[in-house]
Amino acid sequence: MAANNVADNIGKEQILEIAKSEIELKVDLFNRLTNVCFDKCIEKRYKESELNMGENNCIDRCVAKYWQVTNLIGQLLGPSQPSM
Repeated sequence: MAANNVADNIGKEQILEIAKSEIELKVDLFNRLTNVCFDKCIEKRYKESELNMGENNCIDRCVAKYWQVTNLIGQLLGPSQPSM
């Protein structure tokens, strides 16, 4: 019974580490998306306190394309990774 508890704890620790890694990857992905789209779509000199129509459209397209590419890469790389 004690060996079973140790195995459960190891499994829980591994799951927790995997979850932490996934969260870190998602945060990194979001930060990169934000930086790329901000640099591409927002002028360096702020003229207004709110985004104008062109900036809004640019950000919408940028985010959509970024997610499309990210999902495509995930699909292409997903099946080829070795299973554990």
